[in-house]
Amino acid sequence: MSDAVAVVLAAGKSKRMKSDTPKVLHEACGRPLIEYVLDAAREAGARKTIVVVGHKAAEVQQALSHHDDVNFALQAEQKGTGHAVMMCQLDLVTHDGPVLVLTGDTPLLRGSSLKALLDQQRQNNAACVVGTADTEDNEGLGRIVRDADGSFLRITEHKDCTPEELKITEINTGCFAYDCKSLFEALDQVRPDNNQGEYYLTDCAEILRKAGKTVIAAPELDITEAMGVNTQEQLAEVERVMQERA
Repeated sequence: MSDAVAVVLAAGKSKRMKSDTPKVLHEACGRPLIEYVLDAAREAGARKTIVVVGHKAAEVQQALSHHDDVNFALQAEQKGTGHAVMMCQLDLVTHDGPVLVLTGDTPLLRGSSLKALLDQQRQNNAACVVGTADTEDNEGLGRIVRDADGSFLRITEHKDCTPEELKITEINTGCFAYDCKSLFEALDQVRPDNNQGEYYLTDCAEILRKAGKTVIAAPELDITEAMGVNTQEQLAEVERVMQERA
């Protein structure tokens, strides 16, 4: 049995969906988006999953209450992705293994890709493995910046990219495999020094690299797996890809 635990971020609102339904409970091909993410985490070997809830928390918890391997952590105020993972610290205080961090609105994730991230984390004793994909259609996506020999340097959000960084086609998928202790050591150092005043999970990778720990950017996913659902149009696109895969 794997010792991995998954954290799935599901606290956000769904303003752009123009619906009262929590975003992760919108359905694609007859199932809530988050159910596909839970399936992928299990297929990768996660023995349990902590779902971070916030907006309409009770509704999300009720919808997932039949899963014996799912626990919940409450993010009462949405202060960013890093803050969301901080809400899981008590649940993970005794965990001494890898942690997958995923988002609940990416239903095209494959368990085999997530397992590859976990394998890289274990084999390299890495503090963090960033799941990446390659795409020319990189508008709005965080770029993976590497040094001259190809080693990971940082994730740069699109709005903060230099003209050269905007040309980078390797993007952050939002999927991470962390060593649990290293994850929370890095989160302790994350500061909301950005325009949104939020705690960004993406800052953790650079913090750990600067601390001398092993951080790997692993191109183990294809771009469809990084497709999040924020609009009805994106939901339709996800369903189209699902039908093509079938």
